Amino acid sequence: MYSFDSTVRYSECNTDLTLSIPSIINYFQDCSTFHTESLGHGIAFCAERHFAWFVAAWQIQIDRIPRFTEPIRVSTWSAMQSVTLAHRFFTLTAKDGEVLVRADSLWFAFNTQRGRAMRIPEYEHVYFSEEDPIDLPPTQRKIRLTGEGMLLEPIAVAQHHLDTNNHVNNGQYIAMADYAVRAQDKGFDPWRLCVQYKKAAKLGDTIVPKLHVEEGGYTVDLTDGDADSYAIVRMVGRP
Repeated sequence: MYSFDSTVRYSECNTDLTLSIPSIINYFQDCSTFHTESLGHGIAFCAERHFAWFVAAWQIQIDRIPRFTEPIRVSTWSAMQSVTLAHRFFTLTAKDGEVLVRADSLWFAFNTQRGRAMRIPEYEHVYFSEEDPIDLPPTQRKIRLTGEGMLLEPIAVAQHHLDTNNHVNNGQYIAMADYAVRAQDKGFDPWRLCVQYKKAAKLGDTIVPKLHVEEGGYTVDLTDGDADSYAIVRMVGRP
């Protein structure tokens, strides 16, 4: 397990001074990249080998959202894998060890030179540990949509949306969906998020969100304006 400590910053908060969902995703992504760098398998290491890890899906459960100035610890570990797919688990905990947010994410190995998925190289097995998986229902790779959905304002992909792979960062899709839901329902209290990534948006692309109102929550389909989706984000309200 890899962990780092932080404090909830003002710049990471919603208007009610609680940690925003996009900031939670940023903490998890930072934790995973810190983990890779600490093992010597970071960005430069992967680039030299024309290799990358891409996220296929997230499942995130928010038990309590920490507030401004609250001390937190972010942790990650990987305990399950197949030939091409690995689970990376995350927790965000309070100072006393209370688990505030827990997550499972599915990652696949990608050959950046050939532009296709690949078997997980043996040198990447350094992440896998004997620790138990996170306590969550099985993470689904596919999210089913119902109804037509309500078209929202298109989003032009700009430089600030991109990551080091020159794709829209995984967290940016969730930020777009979070904004779409909050614009329609300011009082919505998300408890569980499920995310499916389908294809990568790049600079100059246009993302057209479609909001689906469902029992207990919302699903935002981040489309290319045609028949395909870049990502689908489902947010379920607190039970």
